[in-house]
Amino acid sequence: MPGLKTMTFQLPRIPAPRLFAAAALLAAGVALAGCETTGTGVAQATPTPSPQPMSHTDAAEYCWMATEHGHADLPLDKRSDIVAQCIKEKMAGKSADLNDQQAKAKP
Repeated sequence: MPGLKTMTFQLPRIPAPRLFAAAALLAAGVALAGCETTGTGVAQATPTPSPQPMSHTDAAEYCWMATEHGHADLPLDKRSDIVAQCIKEKMAGKSADLNDQQAKAKP
């Protein structure tokens, strides 16, 4: 179109020392952002909660997930036997080792 002028915009040049100073300041700020500024400086140990007794539902969920995680190739009836044994041991307070049970169940 006649009579329209195009406008150009040119960014001002920043001198190299100022650019370097700004980059160094930004890097220092990022590095110090992770520093803790509150507290005594000594990490406090959080008390571990006492283990809750496992319910039958929790034991069943744990045992099914543990069984299906590594041995999906076993037939369902074999897996259910392993899970039933695992649940019985979990409810008795024993540490059920599923790897031993699964090794015995493999044909």
